[in-house]
Amino acid sequence: MLKSSQNPRHIAIIMDGNGRWARKRGLPRTEGHKEGIKTVERIIEAGIEQGIEILTLYAFSLENWKRPSTEVRALMQLLREFLIEKREFLKKERVKLISIGERKRLPMSLQRELEKTEELTKDNKGLILNIALSYGSRREIVNAVKKIAQEVKEGRLNIERISERTFSHYLYTKTLPDPDLLIRTSGELRISNFLLYQISYTELYFTPKLWPDFQKEDLLEAIANFKKRKRRFGGLSEEDS
Repeated sequence: MLKSSQNPRHIAIIMDGNGRWARKRGLPRTEGHKEGIKTVERIIEAGIEQGIEILTLYAFSLENWKRPSTEVRALMQLLREFLIEKREFLKKERVKLISIGERKRLPMSLQRELEKTEELTKDNKGLILNIALSYGSRREIVNAVKKIAQEVKEGRLNIERISERTFSHYLYTKTLPDPDLLIRTSGELRISNFLLYQISYTELYFTPKLWPDFQKEDLLEAIANFKKRKRRFGGLSEEDS
């Protein structure tokens, strides 16, 4: 059982509420996304200060492709600008950037900047910043099943030796530990097809704060709440036994 005094190693965040933040102020949804990018910057800084090892941010889901094309283009441009403008910051702070999802669906200009930033930061030993782009957990799981089935068919994998650990190796997150803490902003109480396999024993934290309003203090509050919990992973604590 993880001691309650420990910080989470891996925090995953569903960044929700940009559109509602803009609508409340009579602004276009794109203005909410711009403010959301500012929140990303301060939460990365707060994660570094707190010694968090991995920060996974749900930036764009497969379902988000259904949004109006003007909003999608604006989001892609904002992400591209973030990657370009924050390279020196990521390098200075020793942040390693990686991504998960179906990147082939992203605009080529964004793919290029993503690859450049990943290459520039690949040897950094500080916080791992994992951006989920064009990501859907059900698709990730289905793709993993297909890969496993193909290897079994070709005789490269023995079906009797497939375990949970084996299966995890075929997911996008194969190099990462599962999240300890999942935060969702905006007051919504659902997971939205995010890391469904990986969050089996993740502690969940929901806040009514819209993502653009989410501050460093809110992250610290979520971490403090996490520290109070007893993680049994299906077993018993000393008090329960």
